[in-house]
Amino acid sequence: MSTQLTETQLLKQLKPLIADKYSSAVASLLEAHRAEDIAEIFWELELEDAKFLIKVIEKDKAVEVIRCLDDEIQERLFKEYPAREIADDVISYLDSDDAVDILNLLPTRKAEEVISYLEDQEYAKNLISMLHYDDDVAGGLMAKELVKVKFNWTVSQCVEEIRKQAEEVTAVHAVYVVKDNDVLIGVVSLKDIVLAKPHASVVEITKEEFISVNAYATGEEVASIMNKYSLIAIPVVDGMKRLIGRITIDDVVDFIKEEADKDFQLQAGLSESVDSSDKIWILSRARLPWLMVGLLGGLGSSALVSNFEGDISHLPQMAFFMPIVAAMGGNAGVQSSAIIVQGLANNTLKSKNILPKLTKEFTVALLNGLICSALLLSWNLLIGHSYDLSIVVSIALITVVIFASLLGTITPLVLEKFKIDPALATGPFITTINDVIGLGVYFTLGRLLLGGF
Repeated sequence: MSTQLTETQLLKQLKPLIADKYSSAVASLLEAHRAEDIAEIFWELELEDAKFLIKVIEKDKAVEVIRCLDDEIQERLFKEYPAREIADDVISYLDSDDAVDILNLLPTRKAEEVISYLEDQEYAKNLISMLHYDDDVAGGLMAKELVKVKFNWTVSQCVEEIRKQAEEVTAVHAVYVVKDNDVLIGVVSLKDIVLAKPHASVVEITKEEFISVNAYATGEEVASIMNKYSLIAIPVVDGMKRLIGRITIDDVVDFIKEEADKDFQLQAGLSESVDSSDKIWILSRARLPWLMVGLLGGLGSSALVSNFEGDISHLPQMAFFMPIVAAMGGNAGVQSSAIIVQGLANNTLKSKNILPKLTKEFTVALLNGLICSALLLSWNLLIGHSYDLSIVVSIALITVVIFASLLGTITPLVLEKFKIDPALATGPFITTINDVIGLGVYFTLGRLLLGGF
């Protein structure tokens, strides 16, 4: 019996076999491995080696491997494949949602050419209809493969139809009941079908209370609904309530992962989705915009501090606490914005509870500011800084923490209002603003409370 190798061991054995073009040996070695595990090693393969691997693996498994590949690898791989090969060897074997994902990676002209080579015209028509939807709405996430029956059929007719339609469906989670023009009127579970009498009417066991989503519902809305009601699959309907597809939990998980990756990169100050394997110029291009914002913020801070140059020369100790004030403001702002962004993402933050949220953030900021200021005041007095300076620094710290927390709370709400990804508020954007404003507050309070130093 074959034992499954680790990724490193598998690569070590595969590379010489691929180099010598030992097709049968490669196929035999990969036979014991799942498609998901094989897909992982493609990161370490050259493009020609990846193409060779796809060709020698058993067809159904090769298609499954392709489905599991990262978008970046798929895009690189299919640039080298003729349109007919993509149609005949890949797209024809995939569920419609996975097929559309690949087609979206191709240039428009090549995607159209691929579709033109498909022999199944109904399948081709479905793919074309799905390409009209953005990939972050329900229509772009759904698959056309599902099992549907007419409301006036008997259970035995329903079972026979399930047998026919299930050949095209990877997994049957439920049977959708429709009336004329495919208008969705209910859902039947497989359990109810199995337990029902053969001559009973389908409508008798149909659950008319069901949850569906419109084709233009956002991916976030779909994920929230499926999470709230613990759904494995959800039907998708058009504006006339006609059944046009279904979304399964695996598609939602993929969407959530992609969105989390985007938000993580945005929070880190990356302006586009990149990977460590990308070219140097692409990596630089993704990082440079927010580095420029940080640079401008730094220049702003420098200009601000220069206005207080004369004052600082009279009390140099003021400069000692600049890093503390800037860092605490930035940290407080990012913490607050992260909580708001999370609430917006999981739909727990509604317009009716924004005011209580602001009040709570103010209270938390005040409490945290008081604790941190008290600790800083105690430390300054302990090591011998002047009482007046210690008081000014502590008051400035409270003020900056409160202001930064409120700014961190409000900013993502404003960005959301203007249809800008609120995750932007947890990255360099909020940190840079808080640095500049925090230092401004600090020196202004110092001038006011110390009488021009």
